[in-house]
Amino acid sequence: MSPIRLALVGLGKIARDQHLPAIAATEGIELVAIASRNAALDGLPHFTTLEALLASDVAFDAVALCTPPQGRREQAALALSAGKHVLLEKPPGATVSEIGPLIETAREHGLTLFATWHSRFAPAVEPARALLAKRHINTVTITWKEDVRVWHPGQDWIFAPGGLGVFDPAINALSILTRILPHPVFVTGAELAFPANRAAPIAATVEMADSNNIPIRADLDFLQTGPQSWDIRVETDAGAVVLSGGGARLTQDGVVLSDAPEAEYAGIYKHFTGLIEAGQSDVDLSPLALVADAFLLGRRVTVDAFDY
Repeated sequence: MSPIRLALVGLGKIARDQHLPAIAATEGIELVAIASRNAALDGLPHFTTLEALLASDVAFDAVALCTPPQGRREQAALALSAGKHVLLEKPPGATVSEIGPLIETAREHGLTLFATWHSRFAPAVEPARALLAKRHINTVTITWKEDVRVWHPGQDWIFAPGGLGVFDPAINALSILTRILPHPVFVTGAELAFPANRAAPIAATVEMADSNNIPIRADLDFLQTGPQSWDIRVETDAGAVVLSGGGARLTQDGVVLSDAPEAEYAGIYKHFTGLIEAGQSDVDLSPLALVADAFLLGRRVTVDAFDY
């Protein structure tokens, strides 16, 4: 079978750090073009917009959209209407409601739409899911704290409306949470800390529960210095189950059950090629819905202005 010819839209930090090496390492997919306003890649056709790429004579089958979420719906709709399969970086869009029409368009055209949650492909996530399916869960605590100046240097879009602020990284935790817990999760309350000069929160606490009323708390911070924290601790009838390192490591009462090298984006592209071959889509909006609900229920507090 011929490889899937992929065009990458948006060539920023996440595309260079994660997408390019994962594409190169994945059988059955080949990068054939770049569409980016600010960057190009030696040896590949380059266009400043997706519209220009679609109007060219470059043959391709699919696009990976790595642009900020605020404009992703328009790009996805354009690509699907042109008969291209679409991979969406996380979050899949700036709102929950804008994704529904994309799902319908993909279905009508017989195309694949894949809303990626890269943290679900971390090596310890599926072992954690299997372990927790056999345990009685008492409480869940999420600690997701990182330094925005390190991971998103100068990226003002992340604090613009639709950029999600601290929820841009924290949605990774929510994507893991909604994968490993056996029952649906919903938000019960939140406090969101907005810098005086920004339109998205820089820190937050979110209270949640599942359908069995298990209490879940998330402590989120975008100004963490020193060691970064990407941890989910689940207290169970058999002790503490801890996913650390963003889902890379799983322990139970301090005993290591899983600890493997990170390969999240390789997993994403393997899954994407499999979806295309099977004629299927994969669009789970539950992590984005939790973020939207945190904004709906959250009490807003104003904190010091933030500048890079």
